Amino acid sequence: MEGETLFKAFINRVCDLEGVKVVVLPRNKRQEAQIRSANPGWFRDSKIIIPPTVVDGLNLLWHSDLAVSGGGTMNREAAALGVPVYSIFRGRMGAVDIRLQKEGRLVLIENAGQVRDKILLQRRPKGASFDSKPRPALTQIIGHLQQIIETHHPSRR
Repeated sequence: MEGETLFKAFINRVCDLEGVKVVVLPRNKRQEAQIRSANPGWFRDSKIIIPPTVVDGLNLLWHSDLAVSGGGTMNREAAALGVPVYSIFRGRMGAVDIRLQKEGRLVLIENAGQVRDKILLQRRPKGASFDSKPRPALTQIIGHLQQIIETHHPSRR
C-alpha cells in the first residue's frame, strides 16, 4: 500500500534526527504488533512511542508540532486546531479534505520524495492563539439555527 510506504518513509526520516519524538496511534493491537515486529529499530531510544492506552486525540494534537496521518478525522481535527497536518492517505479524498488542501490547512503527500521535501519538521509555538474568526459554514449554521428558533419559538427573538 502506498500509504504504508509513505508512513515508513516518514518514520525512517524522523528516526535519523536528534531531539524528535513521534507518537504513533495504530488502529488496533494487531496493527501495533505488526509495526513493532517489522520495525524494531524504530523503538530504540524511545523515539517512537505507542501509548499503552487510549489517548485524548485533540489534546495530543494541540500539544504536537505537526500531524502526519492517513486518517481523515485526525487530519481534520489537526487542521481545525491550526496544527500543520500532512496527509499520507492515498485513496479518494473527501470534499472536506480537498477544501482544507485548497485553503493550505492540509498538505497532501503523494510520494516518498515529498515526505522529505514537503513535511516541515519544526517546532510550533504552543502558546499560539487559535484562529477563532467565524468561517462561512459556521455563519450559515448559526443562521439556520436562528431561523428554526424564530419559527418554532417566536417569543425567543
